[in-house]
Amino acid sequence: MMNERVKQLLVLGREHYGKREFEKAEQMLRMVLEEEDRYADVHDMLGVIAHSRGNFLAAERHFERALELNPSYTEAALNLAVTYNDRGKYEKAREVYGRIKVGQNGGAVALDPFARGKLANMHADLGQAYHDAGLAREAIAEYEKATALCPHFADLQTKLGTLLRETNDLTGARRRYEAALQAKSSYVPARLQLGVTLLALGEAIAAEEQWKQVIEVEPDNSQAKMYLRMLERNRTVQPPPPET
Repeated sequence: MMNERVKQLLVLGREHYGKREFEKAEQMLRMVLEEEDRYADVHDMLGVIAHSRGNFLAAERHFERALELNPSYTEAALNLAVTYNDRGKYEKAREVYGRIKVGQNGGAVALDPFARGKLANMHADLGQAYHDAGLAREAIAEYEKATALCPHFADLQTKLGTLLRETNDLTGARRRYEAALQAKSSYVPARLQLGVTLLALGEAIAAEEQWKQVIEVEPDNSQAKMYLRMLERNRTVQPPPPET
């Protein structure tokens, strides 16, 4: 049975944590651990606090302990997967993520938007690691998982588009840039890259329109201005049509 001191410390610790007052929360939660080490959420909160400070090793230990105390603690598992990813433990991250996706009865676990965002960014980080290692196919697969979780993340759609274009999948790249702009019409990187892709597809007029829209959003965008000047120069040097 919980004694009154521990109960009060837990109440205060959770309250400070909910207000993002991490220093005060940490003080209370550590005092709880000195009394009793049986509350999974205490370790999860301490793990989040450690992670926010960049202390991934301490965060990992807290999340692991939280799961020892409560193997069904989805949020702690999610946080552990993200932390493994931050520490470069990609296989462990995938293993934990696999447990998150499938519930005890084999059904998919419904994730809230915050959890989806965390997982999407985890896949994106892993995708970038694959890309840096020269593994394009694996990188694309991870970004596809990321955008499936959060299709409204314009930056992830744009990055996937660029990866697809690097593998010469221009049509796939175009779809991803368009998806990014559907999610956020003012997202300049997607519009710039859509223009580049349209030009590669032989649609110079459509590309020009995209870059003009970039200028409307960012009048001083040097990249869009450069592309538009290039199109204009190409027009001026075109030979006249043959006389009939």
